[in-house]
Amino acid sequence: MVSVAQKVRVRVDHRELTLTNLDKVLYPATGFTKAEVIEYYTCVAPAMLAHLNGRPLTVKRYPGGVEGQFFFEKNRPAHTPAWVRTARLPAPGSTKDRDTIEYAIVDDLPTLVYFAGLAALEFHTPMWRVDEEGRALPPDTMVFDLDPGAPATIVDCGRVALRLREALREDGLDGLPKTSGNKGMQVYVPWAGREESPSDYAKALAQRLEKERPDEVVSQMAKKLRPGKVFIDWSQNNPAKTTVTPYSLRANAAPTASTPITWEEVAECADPGDLVFTAQDVLDRVARLGDLMAPPERSRTGKGP
Repeated sequence: MVSVAQKVRVRVDHRELTLTNLDKVLYPATGFTKAEVIEYYTCVAPAMLAHLNGRPLTVKRYPGGVEGQFFFEKNRPAHTPAWVRTARLPAPGSTKDRDTIEYAIVDDLPTLVYFAGLAALEFHTPMWRVDEEGRALPPDTMVFDLDPGAPATIVDCGRVALRLREALREDGLDGLPKTSGNKGMQVYVPWAGREESPSDYAKALAQRLEKERPDEVVSQMAKKLRPGKVFIDWSQNNPAKTTVTPYSLRANAAPTASTPITWEEVAECADPGDLVFTAQDVLDRVARLGDLMAPPERSRTGKGP
C-alpha cells in the first residue's frame, strides 16, 4: 500500500495522512512491520469497521514493537486530526483523576489507518455505542469472555462455549464465537432492544454453568480457582469495560488476530493450534467467508438493529 520511507504523505479516501517509520519492525519474531500492520487494517477494514462504528475506542499502543513497552490510551491523542469523530464521556473512577474522557470513534478507514499509524496494534471497544451527539446508548451486545486456566486451553473453551450456546438458545438468543487472538475465546450475543441488564443475565448464566460443570467451569474472578478450568468472565458487560474488537491484532510474537469463527470450527477444535489465525489467515478467511459476525445494517448514529 505504501512505501517504507521514513515519512510519507498518503491519501486515504478523502483524507490526507502523514505516516512515519513504516519500516519499523513491530513483530521482531516474524519481521512484521508497521507498513504491514497498516496494510492489514486497510484490507480488513470492510469487515472490522462494522464492529468499531459508534463505539468509544481504547487502543493498546506499541511504539517500540511487541517486545517493547506499551500503553493503553483512551483519551484521544492531542495531535488527533480534527476530522476524527470524538465523544466526551464521563470517566467515573479514572486513575488519572479526570471527570471525562474524549474518546475517538472509528467510523471510517482514514481513522482506522490513523491509529494503525500510531502503532495501535490492539483495538478494544465496549458493548455499547454512542449516538450522533456523542451520548451513550444502552448496550447492544452481550459478551462472555472464556479464559482457560492452564493446563486448560482453547479446546476446553470450545466445549464450554458449545454448552453456552445451548443455554442461550433456550432463551431465544444467538451466540457468535470468536477467538481472543491470545489463548481464549469470546461469545458475542446481540442484545439491542432488551430491557434486562446484560451483566445480570451473563452473571446468572455463568453461575448456572459453574453449578452444572464444577470441574470444568468457574464464574468467580479469583485466579486461584482457575487452574484446569474455563473462567466465564461475565464482568466484561460492565459499561466501563472493553473487549478486544473483532479482527484486532494482538501483541504476540506473531501477528495473531481476534478472529470470528464458526460453531463447526469450535466443535471440531482438537488442538489449540487449530484456532490460531495470523493477519494473513484472517484476510484469507474474510475473502472466503465474509464477516462471520456481520451485524445488521446500522446507521452512523450507532443505533442497534
